[in-house]
Amino acid sequence: MFQYLNPAPIQHQQEQVDPLDLKVAQWIKPRQPDDSYQIGFVGVPLSRSSISASAASESPLAVRQSWRGFATYDVDHDVDLTPLQVRDLGDIRMHTTDIGICHQNIEQGMAEVYAAHQDQKAFIPLIMGGDHSITCPSVKAFVKANPGKRVGLIQFDTHFDVRSLESGGPSNGTPIRGLIESGTLRGEDVMQLGIHSFANSRAYKAYVDEQGITYYTMRQIRERGMQVVLNEALALLKAKVDLLYVTVDIDVLDQAALPGSPGSSPGGLTSWELFEAVYQLGQEEQVRAFDMVCLDPFRDVGSVSVRTVTHVMLSFLSGICKANHDFSTT
Repeated sequence: MFQYLNPAPIQHQQEQVDPLDLKVAQWIKPRQPDDSYQIGFVGVPLSRSSISASAASESPLAVRQSWRGFATYDVDHDVDLTPLQVRDLGDIRMHTTDIGICHQNIEQGMAEVYAAHQDQKAFIPLIMGGDHSITCPSVKAFVKANPGKRVGLIQFDTHFDVRSLESGGPSNGTPIRGLIESGTLRGEDVMQLGIHSFANSRAYKAYVDEQGITYYTMRQIRERGMQVVLNEALALLKAKVDLLYVTVDIDVLDQAALPGSPGSSPGGLTSWELFEAVYQLGQEEQVRAFDMVCLDPFRDVGSVSVRTVTHVMLSFLSGICKANHDFSTT
């Protein structure tokens, strides 16, 4: 068993299984010793490092609870998810008050996860935050687990997330700066999609330019289209990196469609744009890690936000199934 992960905090629904209408809660099972699977769901319940008051720490549980309301069939792309083996690995242990220890636990916990699957040709963790600070230690573990590989990051976000680490320490506003200043990633290997006006300072825009980060604003996405922008970002990254980590800050969605996030703004992405983008990324063989962050279920209205995040997760998995990736052992 894992040292830094606790078992999932809910009993997964197994009773009254209808083989003709299988639900996600019945399909995703808790990990068992010597289990064989390709995708591992990992909860990271941390939100004390959020600049805005947030209950993002409750997101892993809320998303798990939503699974019973989703079927395992994607009619839009004619994809049945059930051939894909997905297991719930539980939640990474958090310290009650110490953010530094929490980040150490995240890095160590994800290192354990990667070590447990090192003999597989491809294993993909599906990481549910938590606020966006969790991405920094998570990517550090991913990079260390893939020595000799150059890693690129695709980030969906309203914000640059390059706040100074010297003014308040690591937070949900600092993960990209933390990754660059620690030497974990090169700025030129970071692609940011959905950057918003009136949500970022000029100083942080200057830092992004200085580090060679490529970003696409919401206006550029509206003018050119999400698929064109995503294809361009992928082409630029795939020409120089070996592996890709995808991070989705759910506040990239329009505030009207996502009440459950402290950082969302008017005029963001539509849910459909994000669903299709992550579906495409699921088909990319170089994508080997995926996280979703900054959902606050306590701010939600009618479970709209929680259900949207679950739909994002399933859309990514649908892309993996569509591409029929080879998950055989090496």
